Amino acid sequence: MKLEVIENIVKQVVKDLQQEGITMEASTYEYGVFDTMEAAISASEIAQKELMSYSLQERNSFVDAIRETILQKDHLDMISLMAVEETGIGRYSDKLIKNRVAAVKTPGKEVLETRAMTGHDGLTIEEFCPFGVIGAITPTTNPTETIINNSISMIVGGNTVVFSPHPRAKKVSTILVQMINKALEAAGAPNNLVTMVREPSIENTQIMMEHPKVRLLVATGGPGIVKQVLSSGKKAIGAGAGNPPVVVDETAHIEQAAKDIINGASFDNNVPCIAEKEVFVVEEVADQLVYHMKKNGAYEITDMSTLDTLVKKVTKDDGKPNPDFVGKSAKDLLALVGIVVDDSIHLIIARTSEHHHLVTEEMMMPILPIVSVPNVDIAIECAYRAELGNRHTAMMHSQNLEKLSKMARLLETTIFVKNAPSYAGIGVGGEGHTTFTIAGPTGEGITCARSFCRIRRCVLSEAFSLR
Repeated sequence: MKLEVIENIVKQVVKDLQQEGITMEASTYEYGVFDTMEAAISASEIAQKELMSYSLQERNSFVDAIRETILQKDHLDMISLMAVEETGIGRYSDKLIKNRVAAVKTPGKEVLETRAMTGHDGLTIEEFCPFGVIGAITPTTNPTETIINNSISMIVGGNTVVFSPHPRAKKVSTILVQMINKALEAAGAPNNLVTMVREPSIENTQIMMEHPKVRLLVATGGPGIVKQVLSSGKKAIGAGAGNPPVVVDETAHIEQAAKDIINGASFDNNVPCIAEKEVFVVEEVADQLVYHMKKNGAYEITDMSTLDTLVKKVTKDDGKPNPDFVGKSAKDLLALVGIVVDDSIHLIIARTSEHHHLVTEEMMMPILPIVSVPNVDIAIECAYRAELGNRHTAMMHSQNLEKLSKMARLLETTIFVKNAPSYAGIGVGGEGHTTFTIAGPTGEGITCARSFCRIRRCVLSEAFSLR
């Protein structure tokens, strides 16, 4: 679908939403959007107390209403396009996929199973129960996907959530929070299960983190914000950065591996934290791999001075990626060094050493370094070093089960994808539920409703054991 057609759809949907009462202008009730963080948190606390009067089954019906409203074509088109236009990050077609999978494959009540223990001393049950009000910080790279995913998981667990979106995603986050609350209201849910402040900022995030009514903090973003929530004194879940390596050995199906790496590394212009960020390939198949990558949408930079110029342009003085270029297309990045390509080019590749800046720093751009090594064991060791101990995500293309197992054991990543694109690890073409809050630093891993609940025990002594 052409962008101008989508833009017309967006304009009409925004107009319809405004007529229905969802607006970004001042009004008496703005479906979860408040002028101050204090007001957003107070409303969330009231909503959470009311939510506790509803059964798990009813809460599940509420999150089903969220799924349904997101999956309406006009809504899905709108938030996907708005996310790209407002943040300047990623690709519309991939945002569609990510928002859809967040709505469809975020699990509901099925993951909140009660555990029962019986014996001579009676009956004990353990259940997943809410923390209460959750404060959730969302990134500019996955603004809408994270709100959808977290809202479903947190509400079905009996919590309410106050979002602190990235300021660069303020408009689309506001529209989405209002959309979700309107759908919840229509489903009979309490008002303000999902709230946010009208003007997200560092100051408002700080108020949220310190507020006594916020019982759990969840940060999805870079190492800086994760470190902040972990030092807050509250229970915190941190989904931090990764630098996912991919290993290709001589036993791999090279043509398929090339396609998978291109698809994974170029997905949403490489902003997902799970995306392939560097390749270590056994040298006897390196030329073959590069050949097939170039046949499937990759442009190879062979002149090192050109590569150095490009890297310098997209990197800040401290070595970190320049936010102005995060999530930009390969076409736009190549234009920075005077290379003109068409839209069929989705990824830039270049052969480098293990110590190159593109290998050691997560850039979140469709620029993929490829390092040739003598054998698979060295490739695995290089991947271990490049992953920087984040224990986030890694990929391997191989038919050698022994080496696949070796890499899995050594890197200990939360997600390990074998013979597939990286996004298979979050349920896109792979089994298992999805998440956009991958909590490696705090150990929850692939988060779901369980991750945002406390375990409470209820004991009936010397009774009701029927064995």
